Amino acid sequence: MENTSVHPLSISKIKYIIFNLLALLFIYLVPAISHLLSFPVYYLEPMRIMLILAIVHTSRKNAYLIALTLPLFSMLISAHPALVKTSLITGELLLNVWLFFFFEKMSNKTLAIFLSIIVSKIFYYLVKFILITLVLMSGDLISTPMYIQFLMLFVFSGYIFLMSFDRGK
Repeated sequence: MENTSVHPLSISKIKYIIFNLLALLFIYLVPAISHLLSFPVYYLEPMRIMLILAIVHTSRKNAYLIALTLPLFSMLISAHPALVKTSLITGELLLNVWLFFFFEKMSNKTLAIFLSIIVSKIFYYLVKFILITLVLMSGDLISTPMYIQFLMLFVFSGYIFLMSFDRGK
């Protein structure tokens, strides 16, 4: 008798591979989407969108992988952002993931994502300010209007609240 069952681990690996490919495709298409819509899509924080989706729908390990690879992928395919800003965004996203899982132990998931985004953004702006002051980076300290950042903070937190996922861990 032939065994035709699929090991659950292989299904989750396939799920993560598909998710990661879609995340990379989305980041790849952000400039084209921005041009089509005549709207700066980066205002909506596409990398954080993919990070939140990874946190909700994949594993902790995969969320870290997404945080690590999306900024690098963006830089490699579009030469944007520059290496210093890519490193800064990577640090912010990695911190966001770590803080989420840290805060999740002490409170609910909605508060954990809310706090992790706020603290990681404070880190981002503090380091960016230092880099601009040291002339290692150029540009405005805040390029996305604050009201949009607050709106996205509530959208991301709301998504976590609505999903109220159970990681079983």
